[in-house]
Amino acid sequence: MGQETNTQSTTQVGYRYQQTFTALAKKNENAFIPFVIIGDPNAEQSFDVIKVLIDAGADALELGIPFSDPSADGITIQRAALRALKSGINTDICIDILAKVREYAPHIPIGLLLYGNLVFARGIDNFYRDMAQVGVDSVLIADLPIRESLPFRKAALKYGVAPIFIAPPNASDETLRDVSSYSRGYTYVLSRAGVTGVDVIEESTQATSPAENLISQLTQYHAAPPVLGFGISAPQQVKDAFTAGASGAISGSAVVKIIENNLSDHDKMLTELTSFVSKMKVATK
Repeated sequence: MGQETNTQSTTQVGYRYQQTFTALAKKNENAFIPFVIIGDPNAEQSFDVIKVLIDAGADALELGIPFSDPSADGITIQRAALRALKSGINTDICIDILAKVREYAPHIPIGLLLYGNLVFARGIDNFYRDMAQVGVDSVLIADLPIRESLPFRKAALKYGVAPIFIAPPNASDETLRDVSSYSRGYTYVLSRAGVTGVDVIEESTQATSPAENLISQLTQYHAAPPVLGFGISAPQQVKDAFTAGASGAISGSAVVKIIENNLSDHDKMLTELTSFVSKMKVATK
C-alpha cells in the first residue's frame, strides 16, 4: 500500500479529470458520464453516437472495447459488444475511433472500461503506450484483481494514463485503502454487487444505498473523486448519487439500450440519446 510514484509527474496523470471536477465544483455541479461500447453498432455510427453524447452535455466519457466474454456486464452491454464484434471492430479500429474522438473534443476526459485479455493480447506496455498516444485518460480493467495489478499500474503511470480501480460494496478496509492509493483520476464506486444493467435493477430503485458509507471511507483515505456506477438509469438516481457524496455518475446500460432500441433508425437513435443525456446532465446541477 501507499501512494505510488511514476516516471512522469503524477500531476499529469488524470489531469483532464482534475480540470473537469474542479470546473464543475466551481459551478456547484457534478459529472455525468455516459458509457457505450466503441463500435456499436458499427464504426461509423459509433463515432456519431459518441459525438452526440459529448454535444448533449456529457462531462466525461467511459468507453468499452468490445470483448467476447464481458463477465461483469449484463445482457444489454453483452449484446452491444457482440454487435460491435460482428461488425468487424477490433482494438486497432477502436484506437482509430478514439483518436477521432480526442480530435473532436480535446478537453473531455476519456476513460476505457475493458477486460484483461484485451490488454494481454496487445502486450501490457504496448497497450498503454497506444492508448496514451490517442489521448485516453484512464483505464479500468473490470476483471483485474487489485493484488495482481502492479504490472498494469506501472505501465499506466509510465505513459501518463490513470489506472482506475473499483470500490465494491462490503469491501474490506484493506481493499478500500488499496483502491484509494492506486486509483488516479477518479474512483469507481459500485452502488451494488452483481453485473451492470437496467436488466437487473428497476429505474425506481435507489441505486446508492451502500454507497454513502463507501464514499465516506474513501474520502478518509484521500481517494480520487468517487464516481458511482451500476444501475444509474434515471435522473433521480443521479441526484441520489450526489446526495451520497459522489462527484459523478456513470450510466451504461440505459444508454446502450437506446442504441439497441433504434438500430433501424439512426437519426432517432441520436435524438433519443441527446434527450437522455441532457436530462441526466440537468440532474447534476
